Amino acid sequence: MIIIPNSKSDVFLCTYDVNYDTGTYKTKVLNKGNEEILKEYEKIEAISNKDDNNNLWYEENILKVENNGKYGIIDLSGKEILPIEYEEITPILGVEGVLTIKKDGKYGLINNEGKEVIETTYAEITNLGKEYKEGYIVKGENNLYGILDYFGQQILETKYDKIDRVYGNDLYVVTENGKKEIVRKNGEVVLAQGFDEVKHILKQQNAGLIYVKNSKCGVMNFSGEVQIEPVYDDLKEVKQGVYIAKKDGKVGIIDNAQNEKVPYQYEDIMYQESADIYIAEDTEFNSNIMNNNFEIKQKGILIEFNSEKGYFELRQDEEYKYYNFKFEEKSETDILSSNTLFLSKKEGKYGFVNKQGEVVVDYQYDDATEQNEYGFVGIKKDGKWGSINNKGEVVIEPTYNLDDYLIIDFIGKWHLGKDKNMNYYNDQQN
Repeated sequence: MIIIPNSKSDVFLCTYDVNYDTGTYKTKVLNKGNEEILKEYEKIEAISNKDDNNNLWYEENILKVENNGKYGIIDLSGKEILPIEYEEITPILGVEGVLTIKKDGKYGLINNEGKEVIETTYAEITNLGKEYKEGYIVKGENNLYGILDYFGQQILETKYDKIDRVYGNDLYVVTENGKKEIVRKNGEVVLAQGFDEVKHILKQQNAGLIYVKNSKCGVMNFSGEVQIEPVYDDLKEVKQGVYIAKKDGKVGIIDNAQNEKVPYQYEDIMYQESADIYIAEDTEFNSNIMNNNFEIKQKGILIEFNSEKGYFELRQDEEYKYYNFKFEEKSETDILSSNTLFLSKKEGKYGFVNKQGEVVVDYQYDDATEQNEYGFVGIKKDGKWGSINNKGEVVIEPTYNLDDYLIIDFIGKWHLGKDKNMNYYNDQQN
């Protein structure tokens, strides 16, 4: 198995000699010349993490190393940034750029430069929000919980039975003496009745909260007045007065008055805030792409949504098409200006052309993929997949049966694993 923590660096982490019965394995690191590097450690690993959708990613510029049962951190050049003296080094789920460390049985927090953020004095540390600057829930020696900010300053005293990962507008959801409450920084109780759980503090100041009562979701204000009755399986605020709602197993969109903006007919709906776009997906992974007026502007299988570069890619009628956030179709050369190969179709067969439109790879394949960030493309012929490099040269002839794979992606002879969330490459069919 090959893992590439940073696509811009030629550091390839290899896992081999895996024993699934004992859970043991070996690791080594190679450079682009297939030479082993960083050999002075017993084990060296990428630091993996997952987001709320279970998509796996890696800390890009650091690696965890092990010697004699202790752990430390190095950068991709091999420079030590955290001594090999810790019992544990683990990521905080869903949060990039910080790691928990354990020493002498106590936990602390460091950033990805190895600098201490929170001293190793706590029984437990977890994140309050989704970004490293949003604060941390800590468990003290008294087995009670409090909140620290990113600089280690106390927000809430360590005096609560439990603190939920729900907050907003300087309000926090705690359990004290067995009772769930919403409190301010100074511990003042704002609301303590009318709900079983609190899912979300609404974005507008003093607007209220999404709550759960008898396993159903609704909305109330901080006076306890119900604004949306708890009749939904799930509610998510996407912007002021707009909610993604789940009812009877299907997902739609409603407003504050419970007017149905998008009917309950989807498996999931995602809101892309950077583009002010809704993506509604059905059971067959087909997506309807909607504007902020809930009008369907494009349909297809969503391949990529790139907030940074301002485009999304759809597969429509067996072709890959690109659109900007104004729903204007763009050419592949406009979007992927650094590519050397561009997918082309002629008489039912796929090939590749260069930027000038000249044929580089003849039209001979039954299916193919766009060139990826590593310069490779996937090619399919007679039901099997192989790959081509950025010069149009075949790296491996169509060999792999990948019919059960949701995403086809190659690095040389290595293809993306079947579980698209795991983000690893191998040279096997399962």
